[in-house]
Amino acid sequence: MSKKVTAIPPDYIEWLSDIKSRVTAARQRTVLAANAELIQLYWQIGRDILQRQQSANWGDKVLDRLASDLRAAFPEMKGFSSRNLKYMRYFAEHCPRQAFGQQPAAQLPWFHVVTLLTKLADTGAREWYAQRAIAEGWSRTSLELSIRNRLHERQGQAVTNFGVRLPAPHSELAHEALKDPYLFDFLGLGDKAHEREIENALVRHITQFLLELGNGFAFVGRQFRLEVSDKEFFIDLLFYHTRLKCYVVVELKATEFKPEHAGQLNFYLTAVDRQVKAPDDNPTIGLLLCKTQDRLVAEYALHGIDKPIGVAEYELVRALPERLVTSLPTVEELENELLIAQETKT
Repeated sequence: MSKKVTAIPPDYIEWLSDIKSRVTAARQRTVLAANAELIQLYWQIGRDILQRQQSANWGDKVLDRLASDLRAAFPEMKGFSSRNLKYMRYFAEHCPRQAFGQQPAAQLPWFHVVTLLTKLADTGAREWYAQRAIAEGWSRTSLELSIRNRLHERQGQAVTNFGVRLPAPHSELAHEALKDPYLFDFLGLGDKAHEREIENALVRHITQFLLELGNGFAFVGRQFRLEVSDKEFFIDLLFYHTRLKCYVVVELKATEFKPEHAGQLNFYLTAVDRQVKAPDDNPTIGLLLCKTQDRLVAEYALHGIDKPIGVAEYELVRALPERLVTSLPTVEELENELLIAQETKT
């Protein structure tokens, strides 16, 4: 007599999904806890080194000996090179509270911590980037790119009328989503490029363009067609912002900002709101990207505009300087050193 096959209960899939979510959450907590322990250990070692060098006048030769002895005692661990010990000392010296402002360093991977310490001298900037890295889950590459592009100096700097055209707190979130200036040096175009050339290049490099726009932007289309009273109109670039829950119309101008640009964009926003926006979407936002702008002229122009619009400049050739704030080795050099040590052991 054959066994009866038991049917899968109707709530099995939901139960399985719940278990998988709990397993994933537990694994994440385990990784975070292990990382917090490592960051705590590195800070303590760095503090001890700092105290002994200050009180007993130890030199770096002692660090070389310490690195050798620690590697011999813990051959399975990769973090005990002389160079990494110097980073630990630097960490303890510049983060005595084990935090970047209000952001605990233990929430960040070690190489994120090193990047913040070696790429930034200003404590306020370190806290800003630490907070963003934690909140948005930046990789180290994203963190380095944001620092190199001076994101903290550009974020939320566009001229907007969001404060009077959008309800709080949506207006603040929308304002922070825009920058000024936007950096399009990755396009490889000169300052004399025309609007269509810039538009074509941005679409060809859409991945880098989305990175520059920031988290939440999803590309919908270029030369997006609208029809109003049997006449065709075409939006340069249309995006949807997943966090703001709204469409974003981007218009490119290869000239300085002119008040009439805002009127044209206001018309496009009205059309998108009436023809494209879903009932549960927030009001469509406009972004005018101009070669140059007079901020006072832009503020006057937006004052009488009904729709939420931001105005910002773009740079086809990088004008923001890159700064080196320490003489410590780069993170890449440290990673390569640890990788070589690991390969030698295997």
